[in-house]
Amino acid sequence: MKHSQTYNMKELKTAVGAIVIEGPVSSKTLQQLDFHEQLTAFRPPEQQKEALIEIANLPEGRIIIARHHHTIIGYVTFLYPDPLERWSEGNMENLIELGAIEVAAPFRSYAVGKNLLIVSMMDDAMEDYIVITTEYYWHWDLKGTGLNVWDYRKIMEKMMNKGGLTWFATDDPEISSHPANCLMVRIGSRVPQESIQEFDSLRFRNRFMY
Repeated sequence: MKHSQTYNMKELKTAVGAIVIEGPVSSKTLQQLDFHEQLTAFRPPEQQKEALIEIANLPEGRIIIARHHHTIIGYVTFLYPDPLERWSEGNMENLIELGAIEVAAPFRSYAVGKNLLIVSMMDDAMEDYIVITTEYYWHWDLKGTGLNVWDYRKIMEKMMNKGGLTWFATDDPEISSHPANCLMVRIGSRVPQESIQEFDSLRFRNRFMY
């Protein structure tokens, strides 16, 4: 069964014309749009477009896109955590992961990433979810931006804050493997206390190991 979703849209007026931020979009919409050739952070553009189409077809999957004319120039994905990650072990129906956010390099000066997150959280259904994102420095475009890990981390945190996500501590080994990595979380206003406690137990496995 498809989870509750409400479509939202915002238009950014920029020097290169209107950029439309919209979603959640369907797999059919994604198939009909072109995909910018510089969206290469995770895999080649054609493969990444196919991955987005697959996520859009998942019951919990949400894709918010940034579109310049007929071309997707940015996106953010939401889906259940990878089965290999600790965050999936509680089988929590109200925990979803911001799996990826990417903006094509020529459009990064137009606050597209920030607005992708703002539009994502316009949907009232997000108040029923704990939204997490795991930030790993090896996914960051340090070479393309010329930033060091700490400056890039500040930019990522500031952007995630626009979507209501804030830093949370965890003892997850992969996140703890480098001090620039981090877990960021947004807890919806209707998430019950027992879900928050369950999430806390996922964040800290070794709390009582001394």
